[in-house]
Amino acid sequence: MKELLAIGAGPKALAVAAKAHVLRHLGIPAPHVTIVESDTVGGNWLPSGGWTDGQHRLGTSPEKDLGFPYHSTWARGRGRAIDEAMTAYSWRAYLIDHGTYAEWIDRGRPSPPHHSWAKYLQWAAGRMDVEIVSATATSIATDAHGWRIGTTAGDLAAQALMITGPGSSRTTLAPHPKLLSIAEFWNLVCRREVPVSSRVAVIGGGETAGSALDELVRHGMLSISVISPNATIYTRGESYFENTLFSDPSRWSTLSATERREVIRRTDRGVFSTRVQESLLADNRVHHLQGRVVRVADHPDGVALTLRTETMPDRVHTVDLAVDATGGQPLWFLDLFDPNSLDLLELAVRGPLSRSRLEDAIGHDLSVTGLAPKLFLPGLAGVAQGPGFPNLSCLGALSDRILRETALQSAAAERNPAHATRVAVST
Repeated sequence: MKELLAIGAGPKALAVAAKAHVLRHLGIPAPHVTIVESDTVGGNWLPSGGWTDGQHRLGTSPEKDLGFPYHSTWARGRGRAIDEAMTAYSWRAYLIDHGTYAEWIDRGRPSPPHHSWAKYLQWAAGRMDVEIVSATATSIATDAHGWRIGTTAGDLAAQALMITGPGSSRTTLAPHPKLLSIAEFWNLVCRREVPVSSRVAVIGGGETAGSALDELVRHGMLSISVISPNATIYTRGESYFENTLFSDPSRWSTLSATERREVIRRTDRGVFSTRVQESLLADNRVHHLQGRVVRVADHPDGVALTLRTETMPDRVHTVDLAVDATGGQPLWFLDLFDPNSLDLLELAVRGPLSRSRLEDAIGHDLSVTGLAPKLFLPGLAGVAQGPGFPNLSCLGALSDRILRETALQSAAAERNPAHATRVAVST
């Protein structure tokens, strides 16, 4: 039985693993972490993950690393010691270890390319006590002891489960040879085989679409359309006032549900980074079309996309090539759950499973309230707990919230192993 199981060796799983390692080193009870990874550590930041070619730059400052914001609050004043120990896994420590810290400072602290961020994650993983199982998760079920996770390397048992990640990068709105998944697009970019087209469309208004557009403007396209439901292309809020809500979620609970969703809509979902937006503004080939793509059909000149809005009749936009950059599937993991586990989830959220129901059900420890065994879903915690949890903005706070409860239960298990409920996690 694994104490803490993570599916996917990304930043969230590594932040939890690093914090657990630090806690044990300081004599604070914490679970051991096992990670199931189908590719490699930090794979979604490499071409093999299908979300990037590895060359585009990180949208978040790399100083928001595995320990950020370095503001742990722990029993008996242990927070400062935990924060100091976590600096061993920081972006700064990584650069110092590679002899490039001064150069990075002198260059103005630039955001690194995605492949460099992956190397940082791999470096950090090699310095902590974490077991990484090279396998793909194939099923998730519950039993009397916790979770059973089927993998291509055999079944694993865990006392709790944490799931993160965007799901597959190889899906599209509809099958069509002229509609590329984001993985197909980046594969063509890496092979330098992106077909030069007169009219190209990118479907999506978030950072996945922004990176694809940032790449397309470097090619010889005559016209590039951005298709998204929003009235315009929004830029991510990057001022102190927005950033503090991501770094410090303590004030989040004082906002109404409407205010929370508005903050997320304005600063996180469906927005481009300032750097990408500036690049697009300078290129007169880029245009925005409002609407949701509701139909994909053949056309003699390529592919016909039917766009729908609330205020206008459906319109058809024909292009030579389209890229589905609508991003990941937030509920992708439900396909792995067996019927009994799905029933337990529905009982916990009090209704049919949906994104909004699951978002509203995330508690302070980033798990689904009312569900036993524990299921941690930090990627869906933005609305209920703070906008930084689904992304890279407060990984240190994320690990604190998850491990505080597991540390308490580990201590209880040591005192009374016959009656304590123990916790294990899967990301």
